[in-house]
Amino acid sequence: MINASLRIIDQLTTQPDRFHEALEGLTAQKKTLHPKFLYDQTGSELFEQITKLEEYYPTRTELSIMEESLDEMMRLIGTGSTIIEFGSGASRKIRLLLESGLISEYVPIDIAKSFLKESSEQLASDYPNVDITGIVADYTGELKLPQEILDPSKKKTVFFPGSTIGNFEKKEAESFLSTIANLLLPGDGLLIGVDTKKDPSVLHDAYNDRKGVTSRFNLNMLEHLNRELDADFNLDTFKHYAYYNAPMGRVEMHLVSMIEQTVTIGDETIPFREHETIHTENSYKYSIDEFKNLALRSGFLSEAIWTDDDQLFSIHYLKVE
Repeated sequence: MINASLRIIDQLTTQPDRFHEALEGLTAQKKTLHPKFLYDQTGSELFEQITKLEEYYPTRTELSIMEESLDEMMRLIGTGSTIIEFGSGASRKIRLLLESGLISEYVPIDIAKSFLKESSEQLASDYPNVDITGIVADYTGELKLPQEILDPSKKKTVFFPGSTIGNFEKKEAESFLSTIANLLLPGDGLLIGVDTKKDPSVLHDAYNDRKGVTSRFNLNMLEHLNRELDADFNLDTFKHYAYYNAPMGRVEMHLVSMIEQTVTIGDETIPFREHETIHTENSYKYSIDEFKNLALRSGFLSEAIWTDDDQLFSIHYLKVE
């Protein structure tokens, strides 16, 4: 008998104006777009393809760490708790936690509504004893959790896998972690995946795969703007470019305009010089100590850290002070 419930709450109508957010970035002296514009339905599907590529080590490494250390992770999360996942995507990693049978409530949050709905419905079918509340939202903006999810009698753990924290500038990452801490109560936790610093050639290959899936993923951002915001980007005149910026400790993704051209978005005109770029994503890499200190400044204490043998990736369980 199915006792649990499933519901989808759409908060995107209350999120910031995406048109003006995109326009502000494209008219800046150094053009930029927020990584959230990578994740429409097509972008989410392409990213899932990326996670299965030979060159892309983070997903399989994080999954292997979770599989090896799952019992210890679940002891820290606790029985009958609520898991809140930011950027849930295809929800492959959450399945490891749900398989334990110890989670009573799951709250996936994602910006791609159809992707979130499909994955939530599948999880509701596969785990009928777990209450699922999917929230369609930009979790980097002002996020509102339903009042019952804030129930102080339930222990809560935010699950933020995939090293998405690396997409934030370091000051923004600290602010974002502080926001998460403020959503929680003392004793609640954060289980977070963090990519580590490593051989730059490994990082280069991970973001420049031979099949070109990452290139299509990056270029789809422009197609997303064409569909959603009435832009007229010609994808044939832009090229994917990703490299490791060692002094900054981050991989940078850009879209390079291969010609001098003009693009419109809505009624606005955006000029591009030949070889001018749109900076679409950063992926900061952290040493273990760097991230522990970042978490501490944000209101979290480090409870446990797990890594693979080669220390390609780390998972941290942090507790609200």
